[in-house]
Amino acid sequence: MKDLGFRRAAPALAVFAAVRLSGLAVLAVWGAAAGSSPHTLLSARWDSLWYARIAAEGYGYEVVLPNGDVHSNLAFFPLLPWLERLVSAVTGLGHGSAGLVVSAVAGLAAAWGIFAVADLLYGRRAGVLAVALWAALPVAIVQSMAYSESLFTALAAWSLYGALRGRWLTAGLLAAGAGLTRPVGAAVVAAVWAAAALALRRGERDWRAPAGALLAPLGAAAYVLWAGARTGGGPAGYLDVQGGWGNGFDGGLAFARFVGARLASPAFPAGIGLIAGVALVLWLYWLGVRGRQPVPLLVYCGIVVALALCASGYFGSKPRLLLPAFPLVFPPAVALARWRTGRAAAVLGALAAVSAGYGAFWLNGSGPP
Repeated sequence: MKDLGFRRAAPALAVFAAVRLSGLAVLAVWGAAAGSSPHTLLSARWDSLWYARIAAEGYGYEVVLPNGDVHSNLAFFPLLPWLERLVSAVTGLGHGSAGLVVSAVAGLAAAWGIFAVADLLYGRRAGVLAVALWAALPVAIVQSMAYSESLFTALAAWSLYGALRGRWLTAGLLAAGAGLTRPVGAAVVAAVWAAAALALRRGERDWRAPAGALLAPLGAAAYVLWAGARTGGGPAGYLDVQGGWGNGFDGGLAFARFVGARLASPAFPAGIGLIAGVALVLWLYWLGVRGRQPVPLLVYCGIVVALALCASGYFGSKPRLLLPAFPLVFPPAVALARWRTGRAAAVLGALAAVSAGYGAFWLNGSGPP
């Protein structure tokens, strides 16, 4: 069994912290030049405001748009606001600032979990590089926002690690936590179920496997049923809430129309970029399949990618919705692990610089919806 103590993971955590701090430094410089507040951009805009309001006031707030659509805060799962409320109570920070603390800690936990999975499968060097790549993704600035991506990825990575190691109760409990964090928690549940099914097929008779599988969906099921009861819509009530936000699953038709509209307009280069981005994601997933990634990882990553690309709304959100699909970085990390250290470091340094610049530009522009 590999040692997962701090000493073994320290290089990965140090690289993660360095890349994210560089991104925050560039954001601070950009903000000084543009007259914007990095703290506000990170903690008090877009979804951050919804989470902070839930932490402060609970559920029940909604906005009615001119077209009649209703944006209800029931669309946001409760674990991040609960943690924001706890940190705020302990530290005296505002809920948005408390969200930044949660994301900072969760980001390190996510980096550690990604390293743990990659180290288990491919070795320590590939694990460090996988964390570096994840930290240097173009929209990685979201990992430092008062958003739920870092928290969800941490729970998902460690749940998957537990499933791969046969630690079924841990895997199930963490999957339940992921299900209280984001709707895509269903991907973690499916991964734990796949791992447990494979264990039973191999002839393992550990009672913990079915117990973990039973625990896994409890978080998501509890919140969805509670939200449905709160709306009066029954078990399908949460889907109505998401419908009010324009969210649904249409197999990617709306996204395809969105890309097509770009191709038929002066924004043609953006359409080409979107096609290239989707092709890259699918290619990386195929590399994982060809490289025989464990079935639970393929199930998890496949569902995350499918839900991100095939949702019918908020097309600008798709890059950040793919952040939890960390197994996508494993094939390039394994490839980089074969390179000389200096060459690999140069590539990662360039990616980190691009990520830092793009993150500052993004948050000072349209930003994540």
